[in-house]
Amino acid sequence: MASPGSKKLRILLIPFFANSHIGPFTDLAVRLAAARPDAVEPTIAVTPANVSVVRSALQRHGPAASGVVSIATYPFPEAAGLPPGVENLSTAGAEGWRVDAAAVNEALTRPAQEALIRGQSPDVLVSDVHFTWNAFVAEDLGMACVTFSVIGLFSMLAMGLLAEGEANNSDSEMVTVARFQGSEIRIPRPELPVFSTCQGNLDGMDLPRMEESQMKSHGYVVNTFLGLEQPYYEKFASTIFSGRVYLVGPLCLPQPPVDADADAGEPSCISWLDGKPSRSVVYVCFGSFAPVSPEQLDELALGLEASGKAFLWAVRADGGAPPAGWEERVGARGALLRGGPPRGAVFAPPSTAAFLTHCGSNSVLEAAAAGVPLLTWPLVCDQLIEERLVTDVLRVGERVWDGPRSVRHEEKTVVPAAAVARAVARFLEPGGAGDAARVRAQELAAMAHAAVAVAEGGSSYRDLRKLIDDLVEARAAAGAGAAAKQPQ
Repeated sequence: MASPGSKKLRILLIPFFANSHIGPFTDLAVRLAAARPDAVEPTIAVTPANVSVVRSALQRHGPAASGVVSIATYPFPEAAGLPPGVENLSTAGAEGWRVDAAAVNEALTRPAQEALIRGQSPDVLVSDVHFTWNAFVAEDLGMACVTFSVIGLFSMLAMGLLAEGEANNSDSEMVTVARFQGSEIRIPRPELPVFSTCQGNLDGMDLPRMEESQMKSHGYVVNTFLGLEQPYYEKFASTIFSGRVYLVGPLCLPQPPVDADADAGEPSCISWLDGKPSRSVVYVCFGSFAPVSPEQLDELALGLEASGKAFLWAVRADGGAPPAGWEERVGARGALLRGGPPRGAVFAPPSTAAFLTHCGSNSVLEAAAAGVPLLTWPLVCDQLIEERLVTDVLRVGERVWDGPRSVRHEEKTVVPAAAVARAVARFLEPGGAGDAARVRAQELAAMAHAAVAVAEGGSSYRDLRKLIDDLVEARAAAGAGAAAKQPQ
């Protein structure tokens, strides 16, 4: 941290315990430091087992990033019921619910975070939405607190309206989200996020407490850009969060890799992609934590084989193995990548034609920034809502499966191999739906790069600078207020 005499704005960022949150929080820290290197000193606060996730995210920004972003640690809640060293949704497997439960449990998680905040004594907090108490801690300590969301405006607005009961209450199989900007959002009941059927509860979070926390927050920061979600910006600002909203994304634009995935003599997946014809490969990745059954993985493998198309499939370390003999039959047409590729780098080679994705907000944003169209296969919670932004609003992708779906594990339908093969083959067909979606995706990519452009003063770059300026002003106001309270 800065020395006592430092005039830099000391920002402490506290992400939720998942790669999909720690990565963007780290990206934000790097961007804040880069936007005002003379004025900002960011620190990422994570539990010990998550330090490696931060360091990996910093590496994507080059060697200099590690010199401008510090890392602080605090203990993971002992009563979470997880084995020692399991402190991340991405490594907890079937016990991931315990990570969620611990994260939103104020009695378990607040003491360690508050002790760290008091010990670090930053000027400003940037807190994940899960940690509703940090706005109150910041208020007690006389500092500003902003909330950072890794989920985009479209999904947050839809979920916020659902949480407020802004959906029809009929027994119809189809639920319509009321007061939504533009065309209405209609969602089959089995696809509704679980929280929408639980009064006052959002994945274990206390909604009234969250609303109270938002009222105390200095602002709301979102990893998105105006060109992607402009119709939902004003609606979100006035309906869900009545305060300052800063759109600062995309925080991590696709970059050519520095051979980050080549180790132990294994060939680089980027080299493999470079050896394929232009627009011939579908990249397949379901993120770092959402469960996929062994039966579904088998059908996916067989479907990719039957599609006749080249594919790069990122399989989690705990993701199981394809059916016996599958790899031999597929041969050089397909490649398995265990542990995941360098984030975003797989979109850069010309051979990448499409992204078969679970529709996590980070994945959608990265594909949009790279101009790559999507085949959608959402699995949990907000992903089934985010899919509608991709397919119905932006029209940069198509669904893999139009059959029955559910967010509940016990109700999930196994998508057959024939449907996978048909969707992939059709989308990669020259002159087909994939090409039309790519044209629109490339338009989005141009807007994404313009949004973060420094020289042209892009909208996201301006919001990033404004966020820093507002937080510097908030620090000054807090200092003036504290001085006024001192006895004369």
